[in-house]
Amino acid sequence: MNRVQRKRDERVRRILAAAAEVFGERGYEASTLEEVAERLDVTKGSLYYYFAGKDELATAAIETLGTDWTERLEALAESLVDTPRAERLRTLLREHIAIAVLEYPAALRLFLVPDSWPAALRARIRELRRRHDQVFRREVTTGVAAGEFRVVSVDATLQAMHATMSQAPLWCSHLAAEAREQAMDDLADTLLGLVSSPR
Repeated sequence: MNRVQRKRDERVRRILAAAAEVFGERGYEASTLEEVAERLDVTKGSLYYYFAGKDELATAAIETLGTDWTERLEALAESLVDTPRAERLRTLLREHIAIAVLEYPAALRLFLVPDSWPAALRARIRELRRRHDQVFRREVTTGVAAGEFRVVSVDATLQAMHATMSQAPLWCSHLAAEAREQAMDDLADTLLGLVSSPR
């Protein structure tokens, strides 16, 4: 990849990150290209060089963020194949929390699927959420089947995990670095407690 392509890719990445923040903070209807441009300190016209309009930008932000986040967790899960099950799950929980808090604190709200989003985007968000959910569902169901985890309900456990992780930026982002790291560790350990070992 040449220097021009690298610069273009970096520009697009910055646009998508800013768009994800704006859409996550304000919702689809209330967000505008002007706000995204202002956040980037560029003209609205410069966004049209990369994206035809709001729908295309929102779609690209959702696709990029959702796919990147899940692929990173999937790759991490694969790298932990020989790791004890509880440690695997804890590592995945901690990584998810770290991505949410350190990289995409506002953008996480994109995936709460508010009813005001256009139908096609809502459907795509749900699909991306299902793929993301599978990373954790696989770990929990396999652990239960192996007798290493005990849960009241797999679905309820996953709902509690995802709901808690979605709040992690609110709880941790404002903290100083050392306290933030400790808070993320504490949150991962707390969530791991949802799959208590059989007595």
